[in-house]
Amino acid sequence: MLATILHAARDVRSERVPDPTLVADTDAVVGVVAACVCGSDLWPYRGDPPVDEPRRIGHELVGVVEEVGSAVSTLSVGDFVIAPFLYSDGDCVHCRAGVQTSCTRGGGYGGPDHDGHLVDGAQGERVRVPWADGTLVATPAQPAPSLVPALLSLSDVMGTGHHAALAAGVGPGSPVVVVGDGAVGLCGVLAARRLGASRVVAMSRHEPRQAIARTFGASDVVAERGDEGVAAVHELTDGVGADAVLECVGTGPAMEQAIRVARPGGRVGYVGLPHGVELPILDMFRRNVSVSGGIAPVRAYLPELLTEVWDGRLDPSPVFDLSLPLDRAAEAYAAMDERRAVKTLLTV
Repeated sequence: MLATILHAARDVRSERVPDPTLVADTDAVVGVVAACVCGSDLWPYRGDPPVDEPRRIGHELVGVVEEVGSAVSTLSVGDFVIAPFLYSDGDCVHCRAGVQTSCTRGGGYGGPDHDGHLVDGAQGERVRVPWADGTLVATPAQPAPSLVPALLSLSDVMGTGHHAALAAGVGPGSPVVVVGDGAVGLCGVLAARRLGASRVVAMSRHEPRQAIARTFGASDVVAERGDEGVAAVHELTDGVGADAVLECVGTGPAMEQAIRVARPGGRVGYVGLPHGVELPILDMFRRNVSVSGGIAPVRAYLPELLTEVWDGRLDPSPVFDLSLPLDRAAEAYAAMDERRAVKTLLTV
């Protein structure tokens, strides 16, 4: 089968690799219909951390179940499924608490499982999914092709934006600021509106992304950063700041901006993969600003969000502004790295 392999910084190749097979009786093999490139994939693509040897890559996919192990009870061959970006058994103490990302037997795509067997990267024609019952969520029926991008967003970015909004305490009437205009930040705008935010300020410097943010419900856009950005947000919020701030980038400057635009007593929900982030604890202490969040347990949110996508009430699909076939994965990465695309969908 064809799969995406990261060989070194900015060296992505589409190569032939062995087809996956069932290893455990709890596995499923999924034929991938669509995958995508994530902003977090760009960190290793750029060499952070350095790539020591070729590795499979990709962690977002939707597809059709081709094989199931003898212990799989909730899925059947032919089911169309969404795979969260981490697999989980659904039964450990953390899974039962809704934190499937900390599953004691779970893990990620593109590396070995707990028994040392390779789990394929999601950017390939097929993927072996461990703990299929606890991981995969089947759609009510076979979706129309037009619905596939929205369903794919539920494997990561929509659930992650939703997690940021929940962590920030967004509720009816909340004034919200979203720091970051990547796919997660844009989904954070959509999630905040879905949860009843009265005003959503998107911090974005890029006109195409600003347009998507407005489509998703942003009432205002602030392009400035630093002191100017803080002043602009304060002007929009009557000099107070935001009740809830979504930090969807993961860099030190983004976190600093998020904390500074929060009002006293406000909350920052962070979901950006942290790189070089240090918290200004004394400032947070003085202003009673709290920070909450982390890696999003999208498996916990999937059933609720799937219902709304399936019914047409929720549509995150505009975050995919470029679609390419799997064998052009190198171009997909370059487009996102160079900010020519918000998020690239890979068709299989």
